[in-house]
Amino acid sequence: MNKPVILDFDHSTGIITDAFRIELGQWQEAIRFGCSQAKFKQLQAELARQLPEYYGTVLMGSGDYHHISLLLIKRLQQYFNATNPIQVVIFDNHPDNMRYLFGIHCGSWVSYVAQLPFVSHVHVLGITSNDIGLAHCWENRLAPLFQGKLTYWCMDVQVSWAKKIGLQQAFRAFASPEELVSAFIQVQQQTSESVYVSIDKDVLGKDVVQTNWDQGRMQLEHLLTVIAALDQRIIGSDITGEVSQWQYTSLLKRLLSAMDKQEPIPAATLAAWQQQHHAVNQQLLNALAQHQQTTF
Repeated sequence: MNKPVILDFDHSTGIITDAFRIELGQWQEAIRFGCSQAKFKQLQAELARQLPEYYGTVLMGSGDYHHISLLLIKRLQQYFNATNPIQVVIFDNHPDNMRYLFGIHCGSWVSYVAQLPFVSHVHVLGITSNDIGLAHCWENRLAPLFQGKLTYWCMDVQVSWAKKIGLQQAFRAFASPEELVSAFIQVQQQTSESVYVSIDKDVLGKDVVQTNWDQGRMQLEHLLTVIAALDQRIIGSDITGEVSQWQYTSLLKRLLSAMDKQEPIPAATLAAWQQQHHAVNQQLLNALAQHQQTTF
């Protein structure tokens, strides 16, 4: 019941011993980066059909699929409610709380999680992206921040604009990952609510893994420290942020993804980077298996 699951959209995850693999390559063009709400509901139905009743950590491939976390979290509504809620803890170099006009995508899903009645709070840890800086402040969905449902835990970004509009409590700025992790653990020691953990490895420094996104400053030990501190409160988890490439047939997706300025990766380099990710995945899976509840 604790076996990991691979949602195999892009064949980037590699071999995970005992993992339950679901082939979803046929969904790659439709779902990768973003999709309409209608297509997202179709994928939700497909996952409901193929996922086992009980499973461990889910690996989804590229960070371009991070919006799939929303579907995995929604599956928990059969176990939790507003009087018995969960928190969602996301490691990510980006807020994933941005406006998106064409449905849902990998950078907009967090606001939907914050709207779920059984989610009391969403924490995004490790942001160093300018997505939360002044130049991009208007792109952030402010409602969950004003409602006290979402907190950005960040470094290296000037976020003084938030204080000027009354959002100082939603922005926690730190000088180092160690200070951030320490403060977050102190906050978590004040609650016993169950936790869903979602990890995008672009939160890690380039000395840990290489991705084709801009990356943060956290080290693997910081993630493992938080996971250990949440011991037995974790009731679900996923990992994304693998490195892979895809040529879209959709003109809209080609235009939008081009804005991310992701350079082509030579095949040998890609293979080496994927090996780095595989080693990190193994350590994360071991830690999550050790500290995640088996029943709830």
